[in-house]
Amino acid sequence: MALNELVLELKGIAKRFPGVLALDGVDLELRAGEVHCLLGENGAGKSTLMKILAGAQPMDSGRILLGGAAVDIQSPHHAQTLGISMIYQEFNLCPHLNVAENIFLGREPRLGWTPFIDWRKLYGDARAVLSRIGVDLDLRMPVRECSVAQQQMVEIAKALSFNSKIIVMDEPSATLTGHELKALFALIRDLKRQGIGLIYISHRLDEVFEIGDRVTVMRDGKRIDTRAIGDLTRDEIIRMMVGRDLTEEFPKEIFPKGEEILRAEGLSRAGAFSNVSLRLHRGEIVGITGLVGAGRTEVARALFGADPIEGGTIHLNGNRLALRSPMHAIREGIGLLTEDRKQQGLVLGMTVRENTTLANLKSLAWGPFVNRKAERAAAEKYVGELHIKTPSIDQVTQNLSGGNQQKVVLAKWLFTESKVLIFDEPTRGIDVGAKVEIYKLMNELVRRGAGVLMISSELPEILGMCDRILVMHEGRIAGELARSEATQEAIMRLATGLGLAGAA
Repeated sequence: MALNELVLELKGIAKRFPGVLALDGVDLELRAGEVHCLLGENGAGKSTLMKILAGAQPMDSGRILLGGAAVDIQSPHHAQTLGISMIYQEFNLCPHLNVAENIFLGREPRLGWTPFIDWRKLYGDARAVLSRIGVDLDLRMPVRECSVAQQQMVEIAKALSFNSKIIVMDEPSATLTGHELKALFALIRDLKRQGIGLIYISHRLDEVFEIGDRVTVMRDGKRIDTRAIGDLTRDEIIRMMVGRDLTEEFPKEIFPKGEEILRAEGLSRAGAFSNVSLRLHRGEIVGITGLVGAGRTEVARALFGADPIEGGTIHLNGNRLALRSPMHAIREGIGLLTEDRKQQGLVLGMTVRENTTLANLKSLAWGPFVNRKAERAAAEKYVGELHIKTPSIDQVTQNLSGGNQQKVVLAKWLFTESKVLIFDEPTRGIDVGAKVEIYKLMNELVRRGAGVLMISSELPEILGMCDRILVMHEGRIAGELARSEATQEAIMRLATGLGLAGAA
């Protein structure tokens, strides 16, 4: 297919869920060899639109045209046979199967008419599709042993094995840093040269300007505009997304530093982290950053009592603390907003109301009963304060967008009134407007005397919101930077080991 040829047209796509008009007559075009970035706040309708294209949800009205011909996409398998593949933020891989088996899962070549797999052809075909994207992986390695970046390459290889001409990537960079991100962008540019059209969903505007050709912005289920990336500024995109001007992307406030609230000395656990020491005072935000696999999340889980420590001590308000469990940490006033909200932060089958009060039900107890009136009042308070988009507090949480699910996790920890809050990637998968709301919330927490530990892979927000920054490298604290001396270059030197004593 010739570059720049129109490969996809979505016309007047509409979709309604109970109480919500998710899509209101949305149009979208995609050309061969183009990266078309789809942007919008959480709940704007981006994922719903792409699920319709991928055959995961039916539309109520509208038309889909491929190469000018109307199609009625019946299922994800049907979409793949039409040359459409979607790579979700949560990968769709079988961890116990190896790389080659995952690429051709359900389509394994057979030995003639027999039911037996032709393993020689399977590995040969897998090697060929990986070489097409310039990736060299051990085909027999179980996917559970692959890094996140390698798993993403397997997903892309799987999409190409269907001879896809259209690939949708939903937040593909959310878990990548440094060289992994550069490798992804290089691969995307190579796919463009091959004439593949890509729809790229992201909340990271820097990468939109780096790899995007055109941008479509959605808001409240409608298409606001489609423009060439060269005709837009960052502020114009934000204005279209949120419907208002954001005067400051990182609204950091500086407060007087209070007394020490948390101190960790020499924390160690074999294979995870070693000799980690840190301190946190009331009224400050301390950032922890580093490359993926540096041990940041493992330290957070240890401070929350979720994983044991083999050495070192933890002090809270000057008293030594021997954490036995997360419940113990919650009782002591420590909260952890986990990196994986779906698996560890929420009970998806519960309602917004139930999730909001889950970690502090004791405060609502009346004997063996829960005070439902007080529970509803608490949930409604945080839905309002955090601007959670939900038809009601009785909506099942799994039906919310990812960003609104993240806000429900925040509501849960706010309701505990914890004085030490550990935020592990708090803005991952969240739109720019919601990010500013969360940053303002952090300001309010420290204003009230709490201390915040923020773990993040996004260096702009680490630089923009933190009073001090701890950089981890291979399970150790490689260095500490004051706000006044921190730069992206200084952080990356420490994160890659170049800032360590004796490094070349």
